This record gives sequence, structure tokens and C-alpha cells, in this order.
Amino acid sequence: MKTPLALVSLFCLPLAACGGTIVPPGSFTPPPAGPPASAFMKQGPLLGSDAKHLTQMFGTPRLDIRETSVRKLQFANGRCVLDAYLYAPSRGKEPVVTHVDARTPTGTDVDPAACATALQAK
Repeated sequence: MKTPLALVSLFCLPLAACGGTIVPPGSFTPPPAGPPASAFMKQGPLLGSDAKHLTQMFGTPRLDIRETSVRKLQFANGRCVLDAYLYAPSRGKEPVVTHVDARTPTGTDVDPAACATALQAK
């Protein structure tokens, strides 16, 4: 029969080998804030537009999903579906489009600029 100490060492020692160091309270400094979302914006159709501008261009969105830090507007007609993702460039500022996806109703990717033109043609 094995002793209780032998059983403890059999189970605990392998776990101890995987342990890391413990960070004392108050010694953690969070990393500096990254650049605002506007720093990652690429040039392209609709980028930088706000929700009001999009609805003026395409009408009422089919979907308007709001989460904590992002708003997704979806516009569609029989020819294409356009998803516009809006983020605030900085705290207190109006969210603007930072990313656009476009596809056919069957799911095939299409050029966002061509989809935007198709949506405006109605």
C-alpha cells in the first residue's frame, strides 16, 4: 500500500511543473492603448461614412445591429447584400464605416463598390 505522501506527490508534482510565476498584486501595468480605429482605415467605397450618410444613399437598412463597440448596417436588393461595420474613431465621436463586405444573395463575394452602385440604382 502506498503512503498518502506518495499519492500526493504522484498527482501534485506534475501539476507544479506546469505552473507559472505568480504576479504580486499591484505590479501589473496594462499595455498602452493602441491607435484609434481610424488609424486602421483603408481607402475605399463608403469608408468613413456615418449611418446617416448610408441611409441617405441606400434607404432604410434591412438590418441594424448595435453592440457595445460596433454597429452593423445591412443593405440589400435582389442583386447584392452589403454589410457596413461602423466603429467610433474615438470616444464620443459618431461611428463611421471601417469595413465593408459585399456578396450576392447566394453568398458569392462581390466588389463592394459595384454592390454600392447596384444598391443605389434600385
